[in-house]
Amino acid sequence: MPERSLTGQTLIQSVQRAVHLLRALNHRGGSASAKQLARDTDLPLPTAYHLLRTLCHEGLVSKDRHGYALADPAGLAVPQASAPEGLPTQEWTDALSLELDAAVYFVIYREGEIRVTAVSRNPDCPPVTEWAEFGLTGHAHAAGQALLAQLGDEERAAHLDRNPATPLTRHTVAGRTAVERRLTSQRRGLPHLEYEEYALGTVCAAVPITVGSSAAALAISLPATRTADLKQLAHRLQNRAENVLLDRTFSIVPRAPRPPEP
Repeated sequence: MPERSLTGQTLIQSVQRAVHLLRALNHRGGSASAKQLARDTDLPLPTAYHLLRTLCHEGLVSKDRHGYALADPAGLAVPQASAPEGLPTQEWTDALSLELDAAVYFVIYREGEIRVTAVSRNPDCPPVTEWAEFGLTGHAHAAGQALLAQLGDEERAAHLDRNPATPLTRHTVAGRTAVERRLTSQRRGLPHLEYEEYALGTVCAAVPITVGSSAAALAISLPATRTADLKQLAHRLQNRAENVLLDRTFSIVPRAPRPPEP
């Protein structure tokens, strides 16, 4: 049955669910089991299996011994960019900054380090002053938390060994145990929020994304006077990130038409 949105537009529920599965597959780096995808999308397992079989038939997804994977270039889907640099990150952050009226950051985790690859250039929304080295204080800012939450247990433990979770302000969640508890309790699919933990007078939000094999995140910062806007802007940021990445990952490439039925 079609599902009617609040705007009066008719949405096809099965198409929505299939898109949610593709997004979940993308978030997991392009490969996952049916059970993982069903859990990520809150779908009954039989429904997930049915939709995945349809996506396989259409060439958007392939099945392997580990579960399901995004299709290769021979199918309908264009492969993901191999690295975050494949995205026009500077132009993206600039445009988002103007749209959201916030400073925007694109960060990646590579070779054991948190790296800021783009910061929006918007004089009306200047970025937070890096008073403590950003790459070493991931536990204290939303962008770093979004990256650390994507790491495996051993890799995250090694990072926190190299970069102890010390308090930066009176609001910082500090200490190894507290940080681990926070990251593991974060609900999948929700933005990470941080209130004056890195710098007094600044609040931040970040959404985790996966580009190729790299953990990445898109983040915003606001003056603390705009704290009431943070959650709403975080969800808008998440929607923009998902839409842009879905467009890039699942751009349709024409393939040879099927021969007419006899």
